[in-house]
Amino acid sequence: MRRTMTGRGGLEMAAASRVSGSAWDGRVNLLWISPFVALAGCVVVVFGSNPHSHYGLLLAVVPLLSAAVHNVGTTTLVGGACVAFFALAHYRVPAGDTAVWLIKLGIVAAAAVIGVLISRARVSERQLTESRAVALTLQRGLLPHDVKATNAVEVHHRYLPADSEAGVGGDWFDVIQLSGARVALVVGDVAGHGVHAAATMGRLRTAVHTLADLDLAPDELLARLDDLVIRLADDETDRIVAASCLYVVYDPVSRRCTIARAGHPAPAIVRPDGRADFPRLPDNPPLGLGGTGFECAELTLPEGTLLALYTDGLLALRAGGPEAAQEAMARVLERTGLPLASLCDGVLAALPPSGAEDRSRDDIALLLARTRVVDPRWVASWELPATAEAPSRARTLTARQLDTWHLSEALFPTELVVSELVTNAVRYGGGPVRLRLIYDHALICEVSDTGSTSPHLRHARLMDEGGRGLYLVGCLTDRWGTRYGSGGKTIWAERSLAGVTGAAREPSSNGISRDAVRS
Repeated sequence: MRRTMTGRGGLEMAAASRVSGSAWDGRVNLLWISPFVALAGCVVVVFGSNPHSHYGLLLAVVPLLSAAVHNVGTTTLVGGACVAFFALAHYRVPAGDTAVWLIKLGIVAAAAVIGVLISRARVSERQLTESRAVALTLQRGLLPHDVKATNAVEVHHRYLPADSEAGVGGDWFDVIQLSGARVALVVGDVAGHGVHAAATMGRLRTAVHTLADLDLAPDELLARLDDLVIRLADDETDRIVAASCLYVVYDPVSRRCTIARAGHPAPAIVRPDGRADFPRLPDNPPLGLGGTGFECAELTLPEGTLLALYTDGLLALRAGGPEAAQEAMARVLERTGLPLASLCDGVLAALPPSGAEDRSRDDIALLLARTRVVDPRWVASWELPATAEAPSRARTLTARQLDTWHLSEALFPTELVVSELVTNAVRYGGGPVRLRLIYDHALICEVSDTGSTSPHLRHARLMDEGGRGLYLVGCLTDRWGTRYGSGGKTIWAERSLAGVTGAAREPSSNGISRDAVRS
């Protein structure tokens, strides 16, 4: 019975839509032929009226009506027909009234020309509107659709495209989850406007994601990105390709924040007590110039610190200049107790174009991030000597720690991963070996050594005695990789805790100390 009613309702709706569609089609057809009907009616009036009457001026309305409905070609045809028909009416005008007739003919001809110009203006406006719509669609498709908070930071953003005259720009932002519970915050700006700027923005954003997956340091990542911009500029000789970028990496375990910029404004850093400042960072050149290295700065941030990353379009809103805009921004961000969404709205409201009537001619990207800290009870680390007993010792410490965290169900795969990683570090790296476990959005295992040799995944043959360690790590974890530091390298692996009983429980307070434990 329910299905029958639903089907009947669907038929009625379909029939109603067909009726309304037919009525709409009828109105469209009537509107489409209205200039021709008006032209025919005016011709009848002209040839049927007194030659001394002014009814012929009705023909001047027909090109304007056609310009409102048809394209340039049809409007030109209708306008030319109006002038031709009025010229034919000259043979019905007495010789003494030629001057008046010429004035009327000039009015009709002027109306025909104006109709063509209006039609061309409509076409140009429609093309600009469609081009902007395409650029906006491309830009929105290339920007992140949903920036989610992580265990490292709470984030919120605002993005405002430029006005219709300037066109779509190349501003972008991103929040990228890194290894070791870290997070990368990115804001960039491609010079220029239009589809090409949006496409270049998409290529740079993809490159940043790829380079971030390699766990490159911020200064090295910007150097690689600079090489890419130079290659893009070489390929596109007909236009200038340049960009700026700000790349921030925050570690919620150590609370260290590493910042590098390439021709981009410095971020605003607001301490939990409300003290806001714009730190002095190494003034690296914009991307695309080449020939120079990049430097980064490292800060230690307390929990609850607010980071504000933005593009220069936000500073351009203030008539007093970038310094006045930064001061106004700082006054808003000092109210740290407000939600990030309210702070974003407050920053945009505090930076109106003073005395200006139009909107900004540049895109505006604003990304706010409030730092979090991983509870020390969720982190366990040990330092082991590079001896043959290290893998066994690592398995014992891992089993004890997972039992403390109530993750006994994840013990077997975690022991295998830890054993393989520590064995590789002892065999191919240099001591001492450091093992760290992090209980975050996933169970993270990290093994560090002083070596710099990058491990490679091998596919061992049937009779090979080795070469299966990293293959097992890849099968037992969701993702793994290598990152390098000043003292060597770290091989990390993450395993999801979905389906593990007790994975959502908070670890007990009697966990193993984070301090190094030597065997």
